[in-house]
Amino acid sequence: MKIATFNVNNVNKRLPSLLAWLRSTKPDVVCLQELKAAQAEFPETALRKAGYSSAWVGQKTWNGVAILARKSEIVVTRRTLPGDANDNQSRYLEAAVDGVLIACVYAPNGNPQPGPKFVYKMAWLKRLNAHAGKLLKSGAPMVIAGDFNVVPTPADIYPTKSWDKDALVQPEGRAAFAALLKKGWTDALRECHADEPMFTFWSYWRNRYERDAGLRIDHLLVSPALLPKLKDAGVDRAVRGKPDPSDHAPAWIVLE
Repeated sequence: MKIATFNVNNVNKRLPSLLAWLRSTKPDVVCLQELKAAQAEFPETALRKAGYSSAWVGQKTWNGVAILARKSEIVVTRRTLPGDANDNQSRYLEAAVDGVLIACVYAPNGNPQPGPKFVYKMAWLKRLNAHAGKLLKSGAPMVIAGDFNVVPTPADIYPTKSWDKDALVQPEGRAAFAALLKKGWTDALRECHADEPMFTFWSYWRNRYERDAGLRIDHLLVSPALLPKLKDAGVDRAVRGKPDPSDHAPAWIVLE
């Protein structure tokens, strides 16, 4: 079972490249983020023709998350992250696919920081930690996948000081990510590639993709029940080099 996550940065604008990637790599489950499409604008028909069923939570202009499945039913269990009834941003979707519970997340960016956007980001990550802890207690096989907007360690960003004030690298966000791992989740990319950068994001500015000046902010966390079945993980870096790309590349895991 191959599970991927991809911040597509506008699902309709990137639809041709998304479909090409799906055809070439054939992941079984895909978590998409940053749809930038209202609920009625999601390209369900095109994806169905490509062999993928879809569940999604859209939002006009910004945000939005989706789960795609190839030849499998998607049973949605949650469309919002619990803990704040007033949060109307589309950033969380949870569903069962082939006996695995999949949570697709798009954490807030948090910039500029300090400020209200960073406060919201940290509150959101606190809610994610609380819910993820409850999920673990079930003992079920689970994956949390998506754009966490957190660079976990200095090893997950190219050598630079230019990002030091950015919300992606602040110690509070890193501590929240580390807390997930302490609870029992495993960072699958790092588990399979302990000493490689495995970047998933390259800014459009200053030829950062061409210079491989990247960051790792897209993650796949596996529950203890799935860890023995984790066989491989990687990043489809070349997707970022295609014409008119998202600034992210897909990341993926393979489970036995």
